[in-house]
This record gives sequence, structure tokens and C-alpha cells, in this order.
Amino acid sequence: MVAASVTDPYLWFKVVVDRINNFIEIDDLLSPKLSKSQTEIIEMMNAVPVSLEENIVLDTAQKSTGLTDFGDQGFKERLRVQLLSVSEDQKLNNLGRASIFADCVRYASNRLLFEDFLKRHPEILNEEISNPIIVAGLPRSGTTHLLNLLASDKRLRSVPYWESREPLPLPGENPTWDNSDPRYQRCQAAWEQQDAMLPVLKAMHDMSPDHVHEELELENLDFSSYNLEWLAHVPRWRDYYYSHDQTPHYAYMKNVLKALQWLRGGDRWVLKCPQHMEQLPVLLKTFPDASVVLTHRDPVAVITSIVTMLAYGQRLKCSQVDAKTLLEYWADRIERLLKECVRDRFNLSDGKIMDLPFQEFMDDDLGAVKKIYHLAGLEFNETSQHELSAYIDNNPRGKYGRVVYHLERDFGVSPVDLQERFSFYYKHYQVKEIY
Repeated sequence: MVAASVTDPYLWFKVVVDRINNFIEIDDLLSPKLSKSQTEIIEMMNAVPVSLEENIVLDTAQKSTGLTDFGDQGFKERLRVQLLSVSEDQKLNNLGRASIFADCVRYASNRLLFEDFLKRHPEILNEEISNPIIVAGLPRSGTTHLLNLLASDKRLRSVPYWESREPLPLPGENPTWDNSDPRYQRCQAAWEQQDAMLPVLKAMHDMSPDHVHEELELENLDFSSYNLEWLAHVPRWRDYYYSHDQTPHYAYMKNVLKALQWLRGGDRWVLKCPQHMEQLPVLLKTFPDASVVLTHRDPVAVITSIVTMLAYGQRLKCSQVDAKTLLEYWADRIERLLKECVRDRFNLSDGKIMDLPFQEFMDDDLGAVKKIYHLAGLEFNETSQHELSAYIDNNPRGKYGRVVYHLERDFGVSPVDLQERFSFYYKHYQVKEIY
């Protein structure tokens, strides 16, 4: 919030506007001013050794579940590459390393639980995942809002965040599929802790337990996705991921979806992940009858939002905020993702794919949803109108505040200069913003 004297009419007006719009100005992005509690947790974790070793991850997962069979052993190579990649990020502190270690243990534990469940109920593989609606748009391009809006239609099955983190209950736990479920409780505790340490994060990306999340978490059971790139500087993993066909890993994720469907019902899924933009042939091989929605936004706005969010998170998990590396990495990463998307998009049939510009969705979200329903052959009726409108009313844009982004101030690059590298994308999609 801007402090101003009432004797300055312009600044007084700006203060009023900021309060009305609930703007959030992160004025310490590159030189964080840490609170006492933030400092204490970093110091506490720096005193605790963290071993990023495959055997420790797997042993910990086995002890936590009481299970031993991971299924196909091929995942171990991918886990090793992930751990090596994380260990090469010299700016990552022990809190960051411990967080990734805990994630790997959770994925390995979830894999053990899934493989055990599949052995006891092989009929799960007979489940059909039919006619899913899949959002595959740029990160920070309205995909999360669109996913949650579609998921408010009770005819569609989705994966709330708490279920994506722990898709199957631990031995001895009875799932209740509501906020009394032990998995929900653990997710709630983790989210509250994160919110206390990084309170602005929810204004950029809500991760509360009920929030509908990406099936990417389910793909992580097979230790192959671009997810690790969001957590650390891991060019080794990025190159490894790109060099491998993702078809078997998408198939594994689909089988996990079948297990969730068998457990809790739902016969038509709504899914979402930006990664799908660079995996369109694999996505459609895995879900051949899917209706796919590609959201499009100026990549410069996308990159600005991404690097600001990641820089804000680095105040806790890195020894220093590395603005230059973040910008270089994610400008390149988004460019590569978009080139893959443009190449594949125009080699695919238009029958079950639609393009949705970000601004069109922002201007009329219900109108955009009606187009998606038409594509998917789903009736937009009175009930769906009510359910989706209720979601919009209860989740206004900027619910937790509106972060003000400063690409040039914080990252030293002009938006117009950064736009030059995306001319190939602007030729196909009229999304270039005026700065």
C-alpha cells in the first residue's frame, strides 16, 4: 500500500484506488525483509542436514506406509536424476531441500499405496475415463479460475488439492471424502503453515485444500513431469524430461485417475495442466476422446507473473533471490513450451480443440464456458448456470488481493523488448498486450 499525504491530491487518489482494488505491492521482492518467524524457521532448518539420496527417500516412504512394492522399477532412474538436479542448485537452502525431499517421499509413498491398491483391486483398470474436458493453457493465463469454474458443475469430476496430494488413504485410515478425512486435515495444516510464512502467495496462486488442482500431482507418482522446475533451478532435469517420451507416464497418471473414479465415483472428468501444451500428441493419445481447451495470453504477462511468484517464494527456500536466473530460465521455458504447442496445434484436427484468449475469458467467463460445453457436447442448463454463477459470486477476482507486477523494475527487462522473441506466437494468437 502506498503511503501518502492528503496534501498531495494524486497520491491521495492513488491510495484510495489501491484500497478499493486491494492492490498488493511487494516492495522487497529482491531484498526480502524477513519476519522473526520466517528467520527462525530458516535458521532451524539450516541446522538440520538434508540428504537427497534415493535410498533414504524410498526407505522413508516404505516405513511410513508399511509397504515395499513400488511396481515397475524404472521410476528409480527418474528419481535419481531429480535428486541430483536439486543437489546442483547451489542457492537452495536446507528449507528448500527439505521441502523437495518431503515431496519425493510423498510421491514414493503414494506410489506404494497405489500399487498395493491395484494388486488388491485389479478391476480398477477396467474403469473408463470417457470424454474428459482438459484445460491446457499457459501458466498464469486463467487456467486455474477456468478449472475451478468448470468443476463447480456437479456433473464433472475433479481433483481437489487435498486429494491430489494424497490420492489414496494410508493403511488403517478410513476415507470420508470430506474435511474430516485425515488427508484433508494434513493438507489443511500444510496450507495454513505456508500461508503464515508466505501470505501473499494465495493472491497469486490459491492452494487451499478445497481448491481444484492439477492432475500433475498424480503424474508425479511416476516421477516424470515438469513440476520440479517450479521448485528449484534444475536444467539437468528439464533436459532429461524433454529427452523422454511422456506417453507411459501419462498412461500411469490415467490409471491413478481410474483408481480415484473407482473409489469415489464420477464418470466425466475436468482436468488441467499447462504442461499439456507441450505434450498435445501424448495427451490425445492418452485421452483420445477429450475436449481440449487451450488458453492463450501474452507470454510477457505470463512470464512476469511466473517470475514474480517464484521470486517471492525464494525468500524462504533460497540463500538469495536470483532474479536474473529466474527470468532467463522461464523466458526460455515458456518460449519452448509455446513452440511445441504451435507446432502440434496446427497438425491436429480442430474437432475437439478450441482456443480461448485470456481477455475473452476475463470479459465473459460464463460465455466462454458455454462455448466449452458446446465443444464437449455437454448441456448448459439451469442447474449449471446456478452452480457456476454461485462459484463466481463466492470467488471474485482478486479475492485475496491483486499483486502489482514490475518486470522492468524488478528484473531489468522492458516488456516490449521481451515480446520480440515471441513473434512466432503472436502470428497465430492476437494476445499481445500494450505496455
